[in-house]
Amino acid sequence: MPDVGTLRSFNRCLTQRVGALDDSYLASGRALGPSRLLFEIGRDGARVADLRRRLQLVSGYVSRLLRQLEGEHLVVVQADPVDGRQRVAVLTAAGRHEWNRVDRRAEQHARQLVAPLSDRQRAALDEALATAERLLRAATVAFATADPRSPDAQWAMGQYFAELDERFPTGFEPGDALVADPVAMRAPNGAFVVVRNDAAGVGCGGVQRLDATTGEVKRMWIHPDWRGVGLGRRLLDHLERVARQLGHRRIELDTNATRLEAVALYEATGYRAIERYNDNPYAQHWFAKDLTPTTSRRRPARTN
Repeated sequence: MPDVGTLRSFNRCLTQRVGALDDSYLASGRALGPSRLLFEIGRDGARVADLRRRLQLVSGYVSRLLRQLEGEHLVVVQADPVDGRQRVAVLTAAGRHEWNRVDRRAEQHARQLVAPLSDRQRAALDEALATAERLLRAATVAFATADPRSPDAQWAMGQYFAELDERFPTGFEPGDALVADPVAMRAPNGAFVVVRNDAAGVGCGGVQRLDATTGEVKRMWIHPDWRGVGLGRRLLDHLERVARQLGHRRIELDTNATRLEAVALYEATGYRAIERYNDNPYAQHWFAKDLTPTTSRRRPARTN
């Protein structure tokens, strides 16, 4: 695949030029791994579990890196004052000084890399790298089934409701949705999915039961900063798979006329317009789709 070859070539070029292979990254005296962890802990500290999720590292490796930073007296790992079951990594005074030093050197190194380029070339590189970062982040998001009562799920639904309130001409009042949704979108009759980039939520959606064979997609939302890279379609595909796993053979959903991008997505993915099937006062379009069962593809029999 040409795109994979281009990506691999770019990775080789980047790792060489940013010093990722150096034993002493940015002349810090430590390799990239502990230097990056120090930077991610940041001035405000961070939960160890969040660091693992954000950097997608296994627990043992993060523990080794933290012990190294503790041995250098740059970091202290202690119980979270809010949740004693969690551990928090906090920079010491020496750690904050080192964080500032590494940050300055990273800034200087980046400026040196692009210094030979013209202003026009720098602008082109900036645009290209921003697009590449956005697409790579979109390619690596995770669709995680979550308890709809969890903080991540409640935050995502709250963001979704706030956007509806801003977009609808009459505003939006969720009523008891934050109480009713967690009941309807939990196993065994439903499911709620949080779209995560690293440790942060960037979208959500759920499936609830309408009858023995029909499910309903609800609360489907992608953060505005993450739109335009195909996440809406991927989320809808994922929710359809979830609906099949719940035993549904048909999916229904509704939306408001102001959500033009949602209407376009449903029409482009095989949904057909149907009559009103609920009493949602904000709904103005209703759609349905028959879910074909997933079947494994068999290889053709070999012939002599």
